[in-house]
Amino acid sequence: MPTLRLALSQVNPSVGDLAGNADLVRSWTRQAADAGAQLVLFPEMMLTGYPVEDLVFRRSFVAASRAAVERLAADLATDGLGEVPVVVGYLDADGPPQVSGDAEPGRGARNAAALLHRGVVAARYFKHHLPNYGVFDEDRYFVPGDTLTVVRIGGVDVALTICEDLWQAGGPFAAARQAGVGLVVNINGSPYELNKDDIRLPLVRRRAAEAGAAIAYVNMIGGQDELVFEGDSMIVTADGELLTRAPQFVEHLLVHDVELPAATAATTTETVADGLHIVHSTLDGIPAAPTGPAVTGGLIEPVADEAEVWQALVLGLRDYVNKNRFPSVVLGLSGGIDSAVVAALAVDALGPDRVVGVSLPSQHSSEHSREDAADLAKRTGLDYRVEPIQPMVDGFLANLSLSGVAVENLQARVRGVILMALSNQEGHLVLTTGNKSELAVGYSTLYGDSVGGFNPVKDVWKTLIWRLAKWRNTDAARRGETAPIPENSIGKPPSAELSPGQLDSDSLPDYDVLDPILIGYVDGDLGRDGLVESGHDPAVVDKVLRLVDTAEYKRRQSAPGTKISMKAFGRDRRLPITNRWREHG
Repeated sequence: MPTLRLALSQVNPSVGDLAGNADLVRSWTRQAADAGAQLVLFPEMMLTGYPVEDLVFRRSFVAASRAAVERLAADLATDGLGEVPVVVGYLDADGPPQVSGDAEPGRGARNAAALLHRGVVAARYFKHHLPNYGVFDEDRYFVPGDTLTVVRIGGVDVALTICEDLWQAGGPFAAARQAGVGLVVNINGSPYELNKDDIRLPLVRRRAAEAGAAIAYVNMIGGQDELVFEGDSMIVTADGELLTRAPQFVEHLLVHDVELPAATAATTTETVADGLHIVHSTLDGIPAAPTGPAVTGGLIEPVADEAEVWQALVLGLRDYVNKNRFPSVVLGLSGGIDSAVVAALAVDALGPDRVVGVSLPSQHSSEHSREDAADLAKRTGLDYRVEPIQPMVDGFLANLSLSGVAVENLQARVRGVILMALSNQEGHLVLTTGNKSELAVGYSTLYGDSVGGFNPVKDVWKTLIWRLAKWRNTDAARRGETAPIPENSIGKPPSAELSPGQLDSDSLPDYDVLDPILIGYVDGDLGRDGLVESGHDPAVVDKVLRLVDTAEYKRRQSAPGTKISMKAFGRDRRLPITNRWREHG
């Protein structure tokens, strides 16, 4: 059986940076070639970054992408890498955008893969299955391909596929079986969700069985707005054996020798299978078959949920800040658990010298909260400042007749004004710290504690916030480092401290009760009856659902934040603000 040395390049492209992404391809192909690779794979939409969203409709961008892939092929040859076949994702088009007046049926923008060899694009493939759920709107942007591209490389027939092609039965993988291929390449821009890695391996195994072929699955890493990509690239044999698996959330070159069946079918025939035309071609002159001991990429075992989520949040925050070229971040440090977790995430992502924490005490701020904020700053080494807000609040109250909740919200808004002023003066990105539970029920002040440009814990339930804090401290102890989060911030009852003796539990059910209801309603789309049948108290369910339904206008104005769940607010969950539907008991 022939052996192909595959190199799966798990890298971090940036949307719109065609030149920078091409440079990544060139440098990682050099590393792969130095490792003796005979086929190098890069993620979905590698050249443009992913997702490009409405840039698809900009014809100048499409033209630039098409020119970039041709130029990249030539540059690889100039680099002395022309003999190494390279698969790279990019944006193509064979007609006007589907939203334009001159659109043509069956033609338009394409989510494409190019096989680069000897200075040219030797083969192309257009994604067949286009996802249109959750964060994906690919039916809005692309036209599906109707051809399976099969290329003979080193005596092995290799089929090209892209991301969603793997997630749907039939289509390219069924056609690959009929074509008798030995390897299916699947390039991905598959966003992270908690426990998705547990789903991915069984899925790849099912598709390997469907295709009767080995699968090389390569996924990007990095943050893009709300999305974060974790990598988790792998190679699986036709009978489901996991040969090698890359680590999550880091760039990595996964090199592995794979024994594959020799191609036997004719390469000149064009057939139709499972609704797809199968087009064959052959590459000549690839690097020689590897000699010596087999190269193995190793198997990285998935980590615990808390470690996985922490890595996702750190990477999402780091890339949002760095790719948007913010020099630093600023956040309010209340001494509570949410701001403590966000501060620790920020320090892990950016380093303490790029994080400013501001204590903003009022007359209702407890002494222990002030001490906890200062303690966290000492533990993490961030730039710590204290800006008392009471004189400013008193100035407002001297000129406005306010009472009750209006005074509470005034304090939050004064804090927001101070943080935004520091942002304007010093260039920091303001981080807001509201968790998903608070966002769900509207437990926040618009233009107050909700103010900010990015929210690292927007998609993190309150109960998970506590788990993350405990995990991070335990992990620090394991490594012999100072735990970043004060134990008092973890253990004390949560409070906004906007009125005397205030606790979250005055307004909300305990989070151990609240979060399961929210998870069922928001993530699971359960109605009122389904939640009650699950064992939740009907009166509590009615209160929680009323709070969620009436807070949509607040969520619509919230800052973006890293998605870690199956249904994040914003990109995933899209409900009308003006909406009279209610779940009735």
